[in-house]
Amino acid sequence: MQQRNNHPRRNHNGSVVRDRRNGGSSGNPRQKYESYLARARETQLAGDTIEMENCYQHAEHYLRVTRGVGVGT
Repeated sequence: MQQRNNHPRRNHNGSVVRDRRNGGSSGNPRQKYESYLARARETQLAGDTIEMENCYQHAEHYLRVTRGVGVGT
């Protein structure tokens, strides 16, 4: 059995990459929206513009889900 190390994964800029499989983003759509906004701000401060855009896109998705825009279409 392969053992996982306890070191956090890092992206090309050295920012820690959160493991979404282990509860990285749980809760209702509003909580997920808030979580992705916070992560976007963190990654912006770290200088990772690609991950920042990714988080903002996810936040926008959950904002739409919260408002019911485009759901089921």
